Amino acid sequence: MSAVDDLLAILDLEPLEQDLFRGRSPQVGWQRVFGGQVIGQSLVAATRTVEGRGVHSLHGYFMRPGDPEVPILYQVERIRDGRSFTTRRVVAIQHGKAIFSMSASFQVDEDGLDHQIDLPEGLPMPEDLPSEQEFKERVIDGAPENVRRYWQRERPIERRPVDLRHYLTREKLDPYQYVWVRTTGPLPPDRESHACVLAYASDLTLLDTSLFPHGTSVFDKTIQTASLDHAMWFHRPFKADEWLLYAQDSPWTGGARGFSRGLIYTREGVLVASVAQEGLIRPIDPAKA
Repeated sequence: MSAVDDLLAILDLEPLEQDLFRGRSPQVGWQRVFGGQVIGQSLVAATRTVEGRGVHSLHGYFMRPGDPEVPILYQVERIRDGRSFTTRRVVAIQHGKAIFSMSASFQVDEDGLDHQIDLPEGLPMPEDLPSEQEFKERVIDGAPENVRRYWQRERPIERRPVDLRHYLTREKLDPYQYVWVRTTGPLPPDRESHACVLAYASDLTLLDTSLFPHGTSVFDKTIQTASLDHAMWFHRPFKADEWLLYAQDSPWTGGARGFSRGLIYTREGVLVASVAQEGLIRPIDPAKA
């Protein structure tokens, strides 16, 4: 199976009972479940209880680290089925305790007023940037062991950062990041699959943006990092297996937390989704790292 096939299999939850689903995690040696996986699986669970309406927003909280060795149960509560909007609440459970909770709202497609913030000008297209393989060849030998292990794995989402300095130096940078993303293979044509995959991908680089001004990254063993909450708004239909620009910034860090935002555009400049996240960025004693 390709990495995309494996991602789709992970997002294909097993129904156990009405509104109760079971998900698994990839066995790749992670110490905890990737947050984007839990977001994506929770959205799958909610979506499977809704008909004829697309997701327009989700709001989730991470409460405990997930254990990749055991399944995750997803309990869906049908909060409301209105004429235009449908609301669902999902709780992800392991070892008898909640590890994540999420509310998601779905809407009938409607017309209305229309505007957007435009795509930043002058950014290179993905074809003008090093491929992920070229990036690996440039940095893999000189990277720390944990960074090498991360980049050597086959992954379902290809990323092409506009600026590579964050990965190559410890330079303190402005808190902005632009990354082209897409799946490494085709996805099913249904709208729901693309939304759930983008929800998964939206957690990949967002927290790291809050570390740019501090000359460090999520790979730094002297920084404890974890997603605390995650919100996402879906504005228009899109294809997650085509290039999307993830424009991110971090307006604030403090109190051992970092706040980051993201706007996701098609290559034609159409804004299709927005994201916001707060994450833990707690310095730890190097002797304990």
